[in-house]
Amino acid sequence: MNAIVFSYTRKGAQLSLQVKRALEFIGYETQIYTSEKFVEVDPLLKKSAGCIKDAGQAFAENKVIIYIGSCGIAVRAIAPHVVSKITDPAVISIDEGGNFVIPLLAGHIGGANNIARKLAAAITAQAIITTATDINGLFAVDEWAVRNNYHIGSMFAAKEFSSALVDGKEIGVKSMYQLTGSLPKGLTLQDGGEIGLLIGCDEHEKAFSTTLNIIPKTFTLGIGCRRNTPIETIEELIMPQLKLMKISMHAIKEICSVDLKKDEQGLLAFAAKYKLPLRFFSAEELAGQEGNFTASNLVLRVVGVDNVCERSAVAASQGKIILPKISKNGVTMALAQIPITIDFNKM
Repeated sequence: MNAIVFSYTRKGAQLSLQVKRALEFIGYETQIYTSEKFVEVDPLLKKSAGCIKDAGQAFAENKVIIYIGSCGIAVRAIAPHVVSKITDPAVISIDEGGNFVIPLLAGHIGGANNIARKLAAAITAQAIITTATDINGLFAVDEWAVRNNYHIGSMFAAKEFSSALVDGKEIGVKSMYQLTGSLPKGLTLQDGGEIGLLIGCDEHEKAFSTTLNIIPKTFTLGIGCRRNTPIETIEELIMPQLKLMKISMHAIKEICSVDLKKDEQGLLAFAAKYKLPLRFFSAEELAGQEGNFTASNLVLRVVGVDNVCERSAVAASQGKIILPKISKNGVTMALAQIPITIDFNKM
């Protein structure tokens, strides 16, 4: 993950070195830029082209953008590039004295609030958090979902959820998965009502008048196929089956197969189209999986193991098969479920 820091004064340039160390400590590869007359402060500093000129490229290439200086500088720089809270990077402003760390953009989904807190602790400053749920000590559903790699079904519903929570309305929670720990303040278990959170694998299910669907990635999709199978043939089997089972593609954590398929273009194209990671196992690894699998002598002769789709799904999930092997036009698929419990306190 990339981060970039801009400063425009000598004190700001010096502070950027501390910020760089703090960002790298929490996992961000960080570049620091300053005005031409201050690059001599440290060899790590690079010359900035100017806050407005730098902003476009910074947005395109970084998850975190830090401006050391007035909030006005940051706002003017980023204004033409702000698009969506879903895709915008975290943008944070820090005064040159290192007193205040202020998230300006992508506080929840982009993680700016959390990063600001960590930076403030690192440089002995105060984080200024202004999002309504945070200042009221309430549950930030979008931040929680992103941190746990859950899919948010609707940003409009997420906004309505947070607005109702801040307004003191009763918010329902329904989950197809086991819950652990206490519910956040303002949330109660309900099967229906005016507004609520539905945690499951079907993004189209609506338990509440306004339903915020949260989709954890709880399934692994095992795929086997003949050599040179096109993406369209893979889709013809998988997409109708997922629809029939009411499992969103967003509920799939990864696609898995045998390592002989590493260069299978149709499979690679399918994974790329649906933005899913691919994971491959050797025949020996698949053969070592425990369980009852649908055996094929032909697959055993060609691949070296009697089943690819079921065994790879189990190997990736360490869970149980929920859809045994089905096939069509030389493509096989199986689904396994990853063991999961939902913890609202896991941040």
